[in-house]
Amino acid sequence: MKVIQYIGIGMFIIALLIFTAILGIGHHELAPNDINIDNQYHKEAIIEAGQDAGLFDSKIGGVAFISKVKSVIKAAQKNLETKAETSLPDGVSEWDYRIGDGWIGSYTNSMVSGTARGPVQNKPWLFFLLTFGLASLGGLLFIIPKFSEHPGIKHNGIYHHSLTRGLKWNMKMVFLIPTIIGVILFGFLKDGNALWPIITVVLALLISYFVFYRQDSKENNPQRDSSPINTGWLGVIAGIYFIGFYILLYWAPAYITNWIDMVSPISKLLSGNAASQWFLYGLMYCFIVVVMGVRMLTKYQHNKYQRIRTLSVMFFQTGIAFLLPEILVRLNQPYYDFKNIWPLNYSFFFKYNIDNLMSSGGLGIFMLVWGIILIVIGVPVITYFFGKRWYCSWVCGCGGLAETLGDPFRQLSDKSLRAWKYERFIIHGVLVFAVVMTGFVLVHYFTGKSHLLGLSSDSMKAWYGFLIGAGFSGVVGTGFYPLMGNRVWCRFGCPLAAYLGLVQKFKSRFRITTNGGQCISCGNCSTYCEMGIDVRSYAQKGQDIVRSSCVGCGVCSAVCPRGVLRLENASGDIATRTVPERAIHITEDQVTLLT
Repeated sequence: MKVIQYIGIGMFIIALLIFTAILGIGHHELAPNDINIDNQYHKEAIIEAGQDAGLFDSKIGGVAFISKVKSVIKAAQKNLETKAETSLPDGVSEWDYRIGDGWIGSYTNSMVSGTARGPVQNKPWLFFLLTFGLASLGGLLFIIPKFSEHPGIKHNGIYHHSLTRGLKWNMKMVFLIPTIIGVILFGFLKDGNALWPIITVVLALLISYFVFYRQDSKENNPQRDSSPINTGWLGVIAGIYFIGFYILLYWAPAYITNWIDMVSPISKLLSGNAASQWFLYGLMYCFIVVVMGVRMLTKYQHNKYQRIRTLSVMFFQTGIAFLLPEILVRLNQPYYDFKNIWPLNYSFFFKYNIDNLMSSGGLGIFMLVWGIILIVIGVPVITYFFGKRWYCSWVCGCGGLAETLGDPFRQLSDKSLRAWKYERFIIHGVLVFAVVMTGFVLVHYFTGKSHLLGLSSDSMKAWYGFLIGAGFSGVVGTGFYPLMGNRVWCRFGCPLAAYLGLVQKFKSRFRITTNGGQCISCGNCSTYCEMGIDVRSYAQKGQDIVRSSCVGCGVCSAVCPRGVLRLENASGDIATRTVPERAIHITEDQVTLLT
């Protein structure tokens, strides 16, 4: 069995190396007729600048080509600005004539797309098999032999392996602080608008002030280092690779043209369209969730709840989130993920989406109504009966990736009181931001007023999409799996999780009950809790776990050797479940149980 697993690891490493090396294969060739830009003035200026720079009808390497395209577009931008200072064509506004900074990235991607030439474009299926196929096969060869192991959770050295041991606290800050600063600075340089970056910094400082000073958290030391001796170097490499992938995916898709072209034949089979970076991402998502889902089945084969839950997230990701929307496009219907709910789907109320659904006939209107019903009725009603687990642990794509790809890193979640205080401020702050942004968008849609209270709805939704939709959920939310645990986004940033959590805490039948008399304080439950809940402390006190952050994954119950924890639904005590009198009060002088 070990030999088969080593072969699987080798196959996966080879596939990953090929996948990475693909980015440097081939060249680009661009002709003037290949430029698909609707604005005729921009197109002509770019063609003129391209001819002067020798851009056309020559073979240029990928990175050099992208750099040259950007320089050509900037030269065209400067030329039009010079012409605009003297005269403008009749009937053309200055802003339609000039090339704004916001168009540079879009035009670069447009000119790079479809111009790549090389082995990947000539034999995309071969490279797909050498990457996706080989990696999946290697992963399964490593995973499937685990079915023969004795069922049950074991202390298998998760804090000793260089991939899963985590980082020392100072190393976490080395990654976290530069990432936050980098995202904010990039957002400022990207749009040239300092308002929202400044607001973000002010709010971050305000939250830190409340956590450290107003709530007397100066002495609340962080969770102990997962790796007290040294940092897991494999985890660092994995984190850097994930972060780099998301940066390219969101903000530099021109550099991953070969990856996109490699999966384009599959996109054409499903939807009839060439692939985009989002199709690439969705396809990777499905492969990862399925392969790592098999790993979950081996790890939790002793627990029926975990097996069914894992199969559920595999189905919803591949069937509902990926295949169904692509098939809808093939049928000339709107692209729509029926399980994606506002405010996680923050663009649901954007004008382009509403207009697209309204103009798509009966099915489009049904999609719009379905989305609204889920928000207003579906979420509170289903959460009342089943808690937030019905979505976060059974349906959500973010949760599905966290529970499969992220499962090896679940023990890295910070259990400290300080982390919990940050969590409450940040996640509910993101929810408020989403609600306010959506309100501005709807006012703009119904009244035509793009500014309200001196703020622009366009700039607000652009900053939300950049900071929360890309930076937080992608770069930090997934890129930090090997660094800070697998539910960083779900715990600190997801606005839908915040909405579900509020319903769960105050008006839900779901809770995790404890039998404190059976607890042996082994700590398995707290170790494996991905949401940073110190489950053992609840179990030792015999308290029910009623936390808005709990996603009801049930792993704490699955790893408990004594059956102390149970996932239950009961409606008789909802009104009093969270009142202070139900809790143990601990002060410096005494411990009091109020009943």
